[in-house]
Amino acid sequence: MKWIRERDALIAQTMAFVQSVTGKKDDVHPPEIPTPTPVVPVGIVTVETLTVEALAVEIEPPQAVPPPAPVVIPPARTSGDFRSEMQTRIANFRKHQERFEREREEYCASTLTKLRAAIGDISPRPPAEK
Repeated sequence: MKWIRERDALIAQTMAFVQSVTGKKDDVHPPEIPTPTPVVPVGIVTVETLTVEALAVEIEPPQAVPPPAPVVIPPARTSGDFRSEMQTRIANFRKHQERFEREREEYCASTLTKLRAAIGDISPRPPAEK
């Protein structure tokens, strides 16, 4: 259960830091967490002490940030502009697709020609020896 003690010490240290930064002493209290009571044999007493040190931190004032550059919004398109642009894009797309199909057909035809030539050049196999 050492981690519980470490967690409680960390919480106490964090609260002390918050109090030192904000200057408030009594407003913030660490949460009360019930800890299980350990079973101690009769005659043996264990005492545990934790020390918490408060840290002083200097906070620099934020530096001035230049305003962001103005956003340039392009003028709105007219309906004729939009229609002609779409027609141009569709025409270019169709040309592109036609070129791909033509290249595929040419590749297929050349591959089949090579395959047919290779099949015609194959000589019959010699009889297998046993």
